[in-house]
Amino acid sequence: MRSLVLFITGFFVIILLSGCQTIKQKTDAIVEKENKKLSEFIGKSSQELKNNLGEPDEDFKNEKRNLVFVYNTKKYGIPCERRFEINSKLVVIGFVSNGCF
Repeated sequence: MRSLVLFITGFFVIILLSGCQTIKQKTDAIVEKENKKLSEFIGKSSQELKNNLGEPDEDFKNEKRNLVFVYNTKKYGIPCERRFEINSKLVVIGFVSNGCF
């Protein structure tokens, strides 16, 4: 009887762990797709960024004196923030994406 309980418990643990792995794989794929999409703006002008994403919700100068555009959205009630760093020549040089999928 004890071995049956251990078998059933082990079976459920394996199912739970494989489910977590599937979720992680899906999440990683979504993040990779997001990064690929946003990396297309690297080296483009800030005007081209605005033409594609619209006016930013916020803009400011960071500690390097570069301009930062912030775009905020929500999907399924989850906030998403995309930040683009723009150099003095008004060219996108980097981005950060948080909570976006």
